[in-house]
Amino acid sequence: MTGYGRGQLSGNGIQVLVEVQSVNKRQTEILTNVPSTLASLENDIRAKIGRMVSRGRIVVTISVTGPTSHPQPKLDDDLANLYLRRFKLLQNQLRLPGEITIETILRSPGVVSFSEELPIDASARSVVDATLDVALEQLLKMRAKEGANLHKDLNRRVKTILKAIARISKRRPEVVKRYREILLERIKKIGLELGVADDRLAKEVALFAERSDFSEELTRVESHLGQFIETANKQEAIGRTLEFISQEVGRELNTLSAKANDAEISQIVVNCKAELEKIREQVQNVE
Repeated sequence: MTGYGRGQLSGNGIQVLVEVQSVNKRQTEILTNVPSTLASLENDIRAKIGRMVSRGRIVVTISVTGPTSHPQPKLDDDLANLYLRRFKLLQNQLRLPGEITIETILRSPGVVSFSEELPIDASARSVVDATLDVALEQLLKMRAKEGANLHKDLNRRVKTILKAIARISKRRPEVVKRYREILLERIKKIGLELGVADDRLAKEVALFAERSDFSEELTRVESHLGQFIETANKQEAIGRTLEFISQEVGRELNTLSAKANDAEISQIVVNCKAELEKIREQVQNVE
């Protein structure tokens, strides 16, 4: 589910800003954008988010500033000595006059660098952790609100399918009756003398009724939809379970339609499949 959270706190001489964004994704993906001074905290940050969010693409951005965050020079002594040795070697090889000065060494790439990053000690890390908590709390509230709306939509669609299944159940006896009528009409058209009480007619109608019996499929669809509603009411990660149940409902609807051999029932099933497809799209966003 989508969401956004923002936290901003200060303490121990630093100011911390944390932004957390989430978008829909079937799996869990956590991306971090943090300064190098927080590199040691990155695994802890991912673990905390993973405990609170089990599905979606999560992007967390953290910035740290403070009153002492002025550019600080950093001298690479080893690199400076390496430059000096190489310059002297080259000077001897080319037999060139002149003096290698400190200015020459300091101007060499990488010898002097500047950093605006603050060192993060143990006390400052607590500020980062608290700020992340604030941002995650806002994120979860937004996701919970979206989840409540999604729950209503899924319940509405499931109830629509259940009503359609009830219509099919009422229609089931008519399918056999209609087949018997069509069979009698065909017999009359070809001029066969066969009474309505003939055993052969009764046997054929009974065979059709057995082949087209979809009562088990109706029962299983109703059972699966009941499980769907029950699962959707749980306060835990349910997205993948709802996906599985939706797939099972789709299989039963396909079998039901094939067995029914009735245009009206087939149309009702088509409408059910349309609703089910919307459900399957939505549950991919459910955590």
